[in-house]
Amino acid sequence: MTSLRLLTRVALFSALIYVLALATAFLPNVKLIFFLVFTAGFLWGALAGMLVGSVGMALWTIFNPYGPAGIPVMIAQIAGASLGGLVGYFFARSGWKKMPRVVLIGSLAVMALGCTLLFYLPVTLVDAWIYQPFWPRFLTGLPWVGISVISNMIVFPLLFPAARFLYLRENPA
Repeated sequence: MTSLRLLTRVALFSALIYVLALATAFLPNVKLIFFLVFTAGFLWGALAGMLVGSVGMALWTIFNPYGPAGIPVMIAQIAGASLGGLVGYFFARSGWKKMPRVVLIGSLAVMALGCTLLFYLPVTLVDAWIYQPFWPRFLTGLPWVGISVISNMIVFPLLFPAARFLYLRENPA
């Protein structure tokens, strides 16, 4: 794939992160961005997936209609979002094509758990550390993490057929 073509795809997925984050902002912690970053890594590799996560989250956190996050939280959000691209990259190399349907669904749920925790662990830790008191703030954030984990464990298997379609289109063989 040419670099211009890949750059266009990264830009498109990064913009989609912002648009979908805005469109789902009224849903508490139901975020489609995790699946988009995972899919970018799955389709185009670790670097492209991490770029989609970084650029997309930077757009969302800087231009958030509710106001930008504080710098330390912003850095944690951008770093955490980028890690979903790595998860997608490794999943693409996991032999997913040969998995029975039930195993594939279970694996996607585990990938959703991984992407969600890789994002929320640094964000929740930094948030609690900055805004203190640490333990009450950290523990208060955990139910919100749980909502995101559950929603992503539903979203990943539900939307994976679209990622599979794109994968087979990008990698005919």
